[in-house]
Parts: sequence; structure tokens; C-alpha cells
Amino acid sequence: MATALPPSAPVSAYDTLADLLESIGDVPLTRIRANPAPGTATEKDVVAIRDRERRLYELVDGVLVEKTMGCYESILALEIAHLIQTFLDHHDLGVVAGEGGMIRFPPGVRIPDVSFVAWTALPSTEALHQPILATAPALAVEVLSKKNTRKEMARKLREYFDGGVEQVWYLDPKKRTMQVFSAIDRSTIFDENSLVDGGDVLPGFTMRVADVFARADRKRP
Repeated sequence: MATALPPSAPVSAYDTLADLLESIGDVPLTRIRANPAPGTATEKDVVAIRDRERRLYELVDGVLVEKTMGCYESILALEIAHLIQTFLDHHDLGVVAGEGGMIRFPPGVRIPDVSFVAWTALPSTEALHQPILATAPALAVEVLSKKNTRKEMARKLREYFDGGVEQVWYLDPKKRTMQVFSAIDRSTIFDENSLVDGGDVLPGFTMRVADVFARADRKRP
């Protein structure tokens, strides 16, 4: 079951910047914001930069890591959200958010490309009006991009499950596969012809991987 997450705080347990960067997943320096200084950023900085610059940053150990996403990856994420929302139109189990939905995951803030939060997990609908949701989603979806590192996504996976997420989906546009995690060490990889189901998170929901790519790859009529 998804849980309410406590506020995050900066972490300063690293002797060097190299140690800090390794901890957050060896992400490219071009995605690390220098101001505020790495290790000192807070949730207020995440919200302020979004409002002021319209740029999205995740907060990891007090470091602002830019969330980068190409147009094609964004379309794929939107297609997944569309399929889930269409299902929810007939089975009102909760709400689905897109790639701007910020969620608190100690030690920081994560922004899944798609997330589903069950009504039963929310303390009230007012929680959805906060800049950063303090309730873990039941489902978190990430569309992998070229700038994502393996270490980065491994850490994110750990944070998701430690925070109470029940299922995590990693869509790989290059391999055209969907990896569905039911635990940090338990996953299944689905190819384009496979049918992914929502399990206990979205009972009754099914989605063919090929359908996501088919809609995203359609040609101009």
C-alpha cells in the first residue's frame, strides 16, 4: 500500500563531489545545477525553479538533477498515461499524473514520467493541490532516455520501492521493451507483442507494449 512520505532533508555525508555524484548515479555534470551548491538544495528550490524557469529538477541528497526528456520519450509517456486514464474513466480507482508530477521520496523529490495514486492512499483530495505530493504512488513509470545512467535508474528504483511504490515500469524505447518490477529484485521484461497488466495496482487494466509505440510512431495522414 502506498504511504505518506516524510519531508526530505539535504544530505552532507560525502567528503568529495566525486563521492556525491557517484551516490546519485554518475549522472552527466550538464544535468547538475551548481546554484544552489550541490548538497545544499531543498524542496523550496525545486518548486521555485519550476515556477520561475519552467524547468524540472529532481532533488537527490541535496543535489538538483535536471529531469531531461526528449520529445519522443515524452510522447511515449503521454501514451501510457492516456491508456491508464482511459481505463480510470471506467474504473475510478485513483488519479494519474504526467511528467510534471513531483513526489516526495526521501531523501528528496522524484518526478516519474507517469504515476498512479490510488484514492485509498490519499489523506484527502487537497493533497493533490500541494506543489509536491507527499503520498507515494502505487505505480511509477519511467521512459528511459539516452542521458539516463544505469546507476541513476537503479537508485531511483530503490527509492521507489523503499518509499512504498508497488509497481515500477521502465519503458526502453531503444529495445522497445517494458520491464515491470514488482520488487527491487523481481521483474519481467515484456517485448512489443506482450500484454502488460496492472496486477493488484490496477486490477483489470491491460496494455499491449506495441500499442504504445504504434500511436507514438504513427505517420502524418
